[in-house]
Amino acid sequence: MKALITGASSGIGRDMARVLANKGWDLILVARRENRLKELKKELSFVNVRIIVTDVGSAACCRELYEMTKNDGVDMLINNAGFGLAGEFTATDLNTELNMIDVNIRALHILTKLFLKDFVKRDSGIILNVASSAGFMPGPLLSTYYATKNYVLRLSEAIFEELRRKGSHVKISALCPGPVNTEFNDVAQVRFAVKGISSEDCARIAIEQALKGKLIIVPSAMLKTGLFFKHFISEKLLLKLAYNFQRKKNEP
Repeated sequence: MKALITGASSGIGRDMARVLANKGWDLILVARRENRLKELKKELSFVNVRIIVTDVGSAACCRELYEMTKNDGVDMLINNAGFGLAGEFTATDLNTELNMIDVNIRALHILTKLFLKDFVKRDSGIILNVASSAGFMPGPLLSTYYATKNYVLRLSEAIFEELRRKGSHVKISALCPGPVNTEFNDVAQVRFAVKGISSEDCARIAIEQALKGKLIIVPSAMLKTGLFFKHFISEKLLLKLAYNFQRKKNEP
């Protein structure tokens, strides 16, 4: 079995590579930081590992990535690459946000589309899209990031139903973690207001449940409880609570 993982040089992507390698999967690891990919390849030398250095924020690079790997027998596609940016919408940098949309949405969309067509033809394969608990709600002070994760979650759900209706054996899952202890904080320039789970635990739960075909993967009991109770409050109250929660992340 073979998995292709984007954003594999750190965080959840790196730990999912470790989980799959320990299960005997061969890997295609994709990221921009070649040195980190080489370190991970050396660590996981007990399985076959191919590294590809590219920027999935480029649509052309995404298409090239597919062409480079479409005949490699990929059994699982993990769209993990992504980043966030905190701040008021009028104050955040437009170019950074457009790059975020390219990485969080366009790259995932392109790779999902291209690999899914192949998976459907052979009636096997798994797609794991890394969304976020942000995908369930609006996110003032992290508005663009939340919007991208809403896209990832809803796209994955829609594809799931299309596959189910045709009786396909292809599986698709959306990973929706809350706070996870990764480099995300530094890139987004925030700190979590609540304690996050470890990247290792998140990756392990994600892989185990994706292999079982679970649609929405929420790797935290506390988060599951919070998502349940959000259905009982109004949208305006939810916005107020979300704003206050995000504001705490931005406090020094």
